[in-house]
Amino acid sequence: MNIEKRQKIYKIIMLIVLVATITFMITTLCMYKYMGSTGRYIYVSGNDGGISNTLAGFRKIIDQKFLGEVEEEALVDGAIKGYIAALNDPYTQYLTKEEMEEFTIDVEGNFVGIGVYLTKDIQKNTVTVISPIKDSPAYKAGILSGDIISKVDGISYTGEQLTEASNKIKGEPGTKVKLEVLRGDKTLDFEIKRENVKVNHVENKVINDNIGYIKFNTFDDGCSEEFEDNLKELKSKNIKSLIIDIRNNGGGIVDEALEIADLMINKGDTLLITVDKNKNEEISKAKKAPIIEVPIVILTNESTASASEILAGALKENNKARTVGTKTYGKGVIQELFSLKDGSGLKITTQEYYTPKRNKINGVGIQPDEEVQLDADLENKPEIKEEEDTQLQKAIEMLK
Repeated sequence: MNIEKRQKIYKIIMLIVLVATITFMITTLCMYKYMGSTGRYIYVSGNDGGISNTLAGFRKIIDQKFLGEVEEEALVDGAIKGYIAALNDPYTQYLTKEEMEEFTIDVEGNFVGIGVYLTKDIQKNTVTVISPIKDSPAYKAGILSGDIISKVDGISYTGEQLTEASNKIKGEPGTKVKLEVLRGDKTLDFEIKRENVKVNHVENKVINDNIGYIKFNTFDDGCSEEFEDNLKELKSKNIKSLIIDIRNNGGGIVDEALEIADLMINKGDTLLITVDKNKNEEISKAKKAPIIEVPIVILTNESTASASEILAGALKENNKARTVGTKTYGKGVIQELFSLKDGSGLKITTQEYYTPKRNKINGVGIQPDEEVQLDADLENKPEIKEEEDTQLQKAIEMLK
């Protein structure tokens, strides 16, 4: 399945854009990596004679022969989308100006829609629900984790059209959207009213008198600060141990996960190893002394992905936490976000990451220390009673 306040640059990569000679293509790009609070812009000129000549030829034919009206912006977007799609990487994506604006809003945690985290199921090529946001319109309507959204307002979408489907679901507050949902062998229809949705990145509570519980819904902008605030609140209540729940968390911003890990791992210990296409390694290490020293258990499942796996791997392999649940998703690659001068963007896979002990995550996942399955009829529910949550109960048992 999401940028301005916390942008930090790891690397600037050169991007060659499609066309230099035709009037309807972009010739200059403004690029930045979205990671943190500062940004830097580097201007580069697109210059590719081969594709320029081919497209110029097509354009000549269009101008001479095409019966319909030509929409310049649609031609540009279509050409670039096709160019990027041919890389055959499920995580690399061209974003139009409108899609880029939506992406930025989503990552900041405020948007208008029905309140679902969506992902592309690579195996099934479907638009799949990671989880509904608590108390959102989707949550109240009964959308569940694992639901496949096959149609939006009567239009069919595949996994490759995740962005288009997501944007179609969003809209003006008060308007309605119709969804066709596949759930197992059933086809369900929903009509849901759009609302302003506020994402609560982090939630906390105390269970069994002295066990702190923190749930991450996503790793969007600002969640590391929210985590620190939640952690301080729990410490003031004299917790003796901590459960971190990252089930159904599809990830987010890498730096947020690293800053969270830094609050619990000894200064100087390795948090993450990343490798680029030239086999250059970058090792991220903890920069601070930990602010909490209590036993920790992490809850994971098959929808624990990306930045969530970074956090789980860092805590597990630095002997700061044990993991309970099921094997994680296995998304072990990092995307950088580049902003083009016209406001559109390119999200491109640039690095693969490994755990502190150099274990591969991509396509593999992280195996829990204690494998515990939920009852089948509870697996996709957005909220489970504590006493029915076998994974949570196992964590409590271990911490006692």
